[in-house]
Amino acid sequence: MLGTSVTAEARRARWGVTLCFFLNGAAWSSVIPRYPEIRRTLELGDLEWGLIISVGPLAGLFFGLASAHLIRRFGSANLAVTMQTAGIFTLNLLGNATHPAVFALGLVMMAAFDGLCDTAMNSHGLRVQRLFSRSIITGFHAWWSLGAVFGGLLGSAGAQLRISVWLQCLVLSIVFGALAIVARYWMLDGKDPFRPHDVHAPGRIPLPILVRLLALGILAASAAMIEDSPASWGGIYMDEMFSVAPFWFGGAFVALQGAQMIGRFTGDRIIDRFGRRRTVTMGLGAAAVGMGIVVFLPSPATTILGFAIAGWGIATTIPGAMNAGDDIPGLRNGTGLTIVTAMFRIGILLGPPTIGLLAEVFGIRWAMAALPLAAVVALALTPALGRDRRVER
Repeated sequence: MLGTSVTAEARRARWGVTLCFFLNGAAWSSVIPRYPEIRRTLELGDLEWGLIISVGPLAGLFFGLASAHLIRRFGSANLAVTMQTAGIFTLNLLGNATHPAVFALGLVMMAAFDGLCDTAMNSHGLRVQRLFSRSIITGFHAWWSLGAVFGGLLGSAGAQLRISVWLQCLVLSIVFGALAIVARYWMLDGKDPFRPHDVHAPGRIPLPILVRLLALGILAASAAMIEDSPASWGGIYMDEMFSVAPFWFGGAFVALQGAQMIGRFTGDRIIDRFGRRRTVTMGLGAAAVGMGIVVFLPSPATTILGFAIAGWGIATTIPGAMNAGDDIPGLRNGTGLTIVTAMFRIGILLGPPTIGLLAEVFGIRWAMAALPLAAVVALALTPALGRDRRVER
């Protein structure tokens, strides 16, 4: 059926969105294994590091709120690739930072571009999904995870080989920037079509719909806090808790993203069979267990294992919440998706300073206890995903 009902244009657009997601994950994650090195260069303590890391997500949250308007004006494909390319070249600010203010500026700029790109590429992915008439959005996020693993391994190899951070960022920005142009060539042309149920302006969202959107946003934010934790603190956790080689500083991050990638590549089929809400609920239960292992059974191996279980568990949570927000009838095109996408950045915003503050008081091991708690919060909000249905449209 797939071969006769899906056009060549739709298949090509699927690969364009796939490449956009892959690059989004790879570019950002390539610098993460270099965080311990950057932190030592900048001479930052736990709380200071957590606060600086949180500045970026704040910019992403703020600028991401403009996504719906810009998507309707310029089209999701144009916005996604333009912001993607700008964010990729911002890597060079991070790689050349010799002062905390410069590093913070790089994070702000990269997150601002990413906040716009994130909503736009998800919007375009959902546009392509409607051409397939089945769930494929989780697969796009799987390619983001694959990109994150790829970028994380590149960064880990760079750290092990003692390649200068600035040189790594320069080379990767050129390669990734060129690939972003290819992605735009494959994606759908024209502005995104409005759906028939686009009736409410952003300022007139009915209270029940607004409450549901907020619940979906907090649900996604809780998962994002878990997803971001090995990026912001995984390398530092491995460095402070255990005696491991520099290559393993990115171990927790790569483990979570690798397992999340597997969960996302298989997630669409599971969602089509069991439903979005049931799939997300089961996964969040596993995530709570995984993060519990990290906290209560600390060792290099169990840390990597625990983050891997958590990554598999949250695989469908963020794309599921975005899809549910976009599906809500009575909203202008892109409004529900923009609100959920912006709110999920709250988890990335609050996670680093929360863990940093707890680490200052209780030590970094017990600071990680905030993560299984985040999984429990997300579990409580799964009813906002709506009733299960076999096929996501």
